[in-house]
Amino acid sequence: MSDNPFSCISEKASIAPSARIGRFVLIEDGVTIGEGCVIEDYAMVQAGSSIGANTKVGTYTKVGKDVRVGASCSFTSYCEIRDQCQLGDRVLMGSRCTLSAGTIVEDDVIMKYSFVVTDTPDLNRNNEKIVGRLKKGSKFGANVVIMPGVTIGENAEIGACSQVRHHVPDNEVWFGMPAKFYRKNA
Repeated sequence: MSDNPFSCISEKASIAPSARIGRFVLIEDGVTIGEGCVIEDYAMVQAGSSIGANTKVGTYTKVGKDVRVGASCSFTSYCEIRDQCQLGDRVLMGSRCTLSAGTIVEDDVIMKYSFVVTDTPDLNRNNEKIVGRLKKGSKFGANVVIMPGVTIGENAEIGACSQVRHHVPDNEVWFGMPAKFYRKNA
């Protein structure tokens, strides 16, 4: 817990006694922080979000409204997890990663530095955003961009500096600009 007078922690937040809160942290109403969590300096966790046990939220990371983060996750500095994202357990994000609002990330997903899931409004559905889904065990190199509505299959791997424009099936390796099939995962 933080006794730091420079952090702003809502009285309506629920923070486990073993959680550690850094300096200049903002935690809003209705937030739940689990046992063993570390919220580093200058991080922000917005209203209604929950952070699972033993998760680390890095310096300058923003967790949007109504986000669900599982247990044993780790987010390096400057990450942005926008509103209503759902992340499973053991999700790892390198620095400067962004998940667009509503993105679903299943368990054991690894995203290296400068990873982005993009979104776009569907004009036929009252500007409802179309976002991607990252399935269990998928892995992403640095500087990968997932285009709107693309699903990455279980245990799929995407090479660094790739732009993924199409759904990637389970257990496949893709890379390139645009990303293309390379081989089956062993």
